Amino acid sequence: MTAIIAAAPPDVSREDSSRQAMRGRRIRRRAFVGTIVMLVLALLWAMPLLALLLTGVKSVSDFDAHGALSVPQSFTLSNFRSAWGVGQFGTAFINSGLITAVKVPIGVLITSLLSYALAKMRLPFRRTITFALLMGLTIPIFIAIVPIFTMLRSVHLTDNLWGLLLPYLAFGIPFEVLVLASFFRRVPQEIIEAARIDGASELRVFFSVLLPLSLPAIVTVAILDAVATWNELVIALIILNSPSHRTVPLSLLNFQGQFSTNFSGLAAGILIALLPILLVYALLQKWIVSGLTAGALKD
Repeated sequence: MTAIIAAAPPDVSREDSSRQAMRGRRIRRRAFVGTIVMLVLALLWAMPLLALLLTGVKSVSDFDAHGALSVPQSFTLSNFRSAWGVGQFGTAFINSGLITAVKVPIGVLITSLLSYALAKMRLPFRRTITFALLMGLTIPIFIAIVPIFTMLRSVHLTDNLWGLLLPYLAFGIPFEVLVLASFFRRVPQEIIEAARIDGASELRVFFSVLLPLSLPAIVTVAILDAVATWNELVIALIILNSPSHRTVPLSLLNFQGQFSTNFSGLAAGILIALLPILLVYALLQKWIVSGLTAGALKD
């Protein structure tokens, strides 16, 4: 009897080890399946960019004969040289860069101050104001096109690059407030109250206390706002007419004629237009992720 009892623990340990081995195999299988699924999803996500790359380095006859996803019969970079001239990207880059450089700092400053007031100050009708601002996210831009054009024409801002500034600010505020206000709410109220007790004004509290603490969220909003401003097409298409005032998205319309479209040149033009955006995401990706997730959790 004593010998049987003494022999029991090795059997139990073998059962535990076999269970752990089976659990480990199940975890590895799930990890393998998850990796395969993620690779397939990544490939599907990259297909449009791959199609652009393949189309941009092949001739028009090659594209017409074999399609967008075929391997080019011969690689050529002439599409990029001709696309730069046809799309007038030199002027378009200056226009888009100028309106982005002016609009983004103004928009971020306005929305930062507004978000601080809504998140940290005791204002009457604060919830109503916040709800009204966030309702702007549900308004399609196409509904506002006619009123925007009418108002800008009345103040002689049509076919004017600066006529884009006010609509861009108006449509950018709701999302920026959503991101920044959620981040500002996570800043401990005790820090702000201590600054107020020391005699700091609300502007001093914002610029000296809250702004340094919220730098990741501010940079994230600025990056996303710059990307949205750079890529905007609809309002620019309605407001701007002169070729000298065109932005980068409008320059891509030069590749489409009345009866045909130069798809190889268009693909090269899209890649040229995407290059600044891809560089921004590649260099500042950690800011975007940290800023968007900063206000997602509550302490």
